[in-house]
Amino acid sequence: MNFKTLALGLAVASVATVSMAKPVAYTIDPTHSATVFSWSHFGFSTPSANFSDIQGTINVDNEKPANSSVNVNIPVASINTNVKALDDHIKAAEFFDVAKYPNITFKSTKVQALGKNKYKITGNLTVKDVTKPVVLDAVLNKQGVHPMTKLQTIGFNATTSFNRSAFGVGGYVPNVGDKITVNITTEASVPAPKK
Repeated sequence: MNFKTLALGLAVASVATVSMAKPVAYTIDPTHSATVFSWSHFGFSTPSANFSDIQGTINVDNEKPANSSVNVNIPVASINTNVKALDDHIKAAEFFDVAKYPNITFKSTKVQALGKNKYKITGNLTVKDVTKPVVLDAVLNKQGVHPMTKLQTIGFNATTSFNRSAFGVGGYVPNVGDKITVNITTEASVPAPKK
């Protein structure tokens, strides 16, 4: 085998390896992730609440962002409005009915890279067993080795909005605003190898 043949073989192998590369799976860190949503209260104020204990996976393909995906689970019981009576009211059947529908889920169906670390993530949001498409406008904050955990880590912020009544959570509309604005922040890391 001459040098040219060897070089060509290595080049082909390199291309094949790159083309077969799989997205990297990052596990969401619930201690550094939050979903904050806000609404209009009779036009007088714009209260907000937070879901925590978010679980899920972000699969990232830096070379082909369209191969990336997001899969998230949000426990409704984690809601915090800073008013316990309101938390209990929102968890009740009139709103989220947490006893029957304990989780909110989001599963992406399409990821588009827009340039300058901006992405449009389309996916299916399921609330109270109602599934509808929503679009997240996401920004990649940082990707690299976390200085504390030493794990490969990625962080995003994202926003979206939708009408809550479309998901069967329409109590007191229109006096209490139908449109919900959601702000998300998350860190996710590649799990450490098992010892």
